[in-house]
Amino acid sequence: MNKPTVIFDFDGVIHSYTSGWQGATEIPDPPVEGIKEEIQRIRQAGYNVVVVSTRCYQAGGIDAILGYLVRNKILVDEVTAEKPPAIVQIDDRALCFDGNAEGLLEQIEHFTPWYKK
Repeated sequence: MNKPTVIFDFDGVIHSYTSGWQGATEIPDPPVEGIKEEIQRIRQAGYNVVVVSTRCYQAGGIDAILGYLVRNKILVDEVTAEKPPAIVQIDDRALCFDGNAEGLLEQIEHFTPWYKK
């Protein structure tokens, strides 16, 4: 039986991203506090953890993410640019849709990721 998949965005979720975009292969900031341990707990609970990032579309992006994960001893099941079927996605730049479309424009216009607050 296949394990259910949880998708993690990379920048702003695993990589703290406090310096902002420095290029596909430049990942200067430390991991988000506690993310390594929580990913470990999620995997131990029987989930596949897949990191999906737009960095992966650029030359060297996947290797840069893999190197970062190894250096920081963060174990995941896959790193990819393509979003696989998953039960949930963890992303710093997402709005959780509750079935009510009213007000989405205002939510978009006022959105700020956690690391810019």
